[in-house]
Amino acid sequence: MANKMDKLGGKALSMLEKAGLVLIAIATVISIGQEVMVMVESLTVRLADLLLLFIYLEVLAMVSNYLKAGALPVRMPLYIAMVALARYIVLDTKSMDNMQLIAVSAAILIIALAVLVIRYGHVNYPYASTKDDDEL
Repeated sequence: MANKMDKLGGKALSMLEKAGLVLIAIATVISIGQEVMVMVESLTVRLADLLLLFIYLEVLAMVSNYLKAGALPVRMPLYIAMVALARYIVLDTKSMDNMQLIAVSAAILIIALAVLVIRYGHVNYPYASTKDDDEL
């Protein structure tokens, strides 16, 4: 009886997870459409707009990757964070003082170093294969 409940609960959570991912994908596509409409209405495309579209595409790639693999690589949100910080610099450079600019740049550097450390660890110290990994 408990085993059936565990399976049923697992399936329900899996369905909710997939529904949430589909909702995120739909909301991202709508956001992309809204941003494109803003660019069309203003007849201009700025670097900040392109970076925002890149963030949206990374979110879609992250959802796709999660649906395919059933797991989310830690690197993907880090990439999104780096682009978001770069966009912040592009948008607010005029209102930032030197220390704020250095702090945001340092944050991007720290995230980039974290990505390198994670990649190094995955290449040189791969996870041991488990039965759960073989099923994916």
